[in-house]
Amino acid sequence: MITGYCVKCKEKGVELSEAKIHQTKKGGFMAKGTHTDCGTTVCAMMSKDNAEKAIAEEAAEKAY
Repeated sequence: MITGYCVKCKEKGVELSEAKIHQTKKGGFMAKGTHTDCGTTVCAMMSKDNAEKAIAEEAAEKAY
């Protein structure tokens, strides 16, 4: 389970549905998904270790 912050409804700890791990231009990792309540795209920055762990646990899909 990957959680993030929804900027639209100001809710913390939002679970990302259909999460995909992306790699930024500078080499960092982030998970992008949608908030089930309001439908907004939610992003969560993470380390390489956490990104690989989420992919291995099938909590997110690799998109890079």
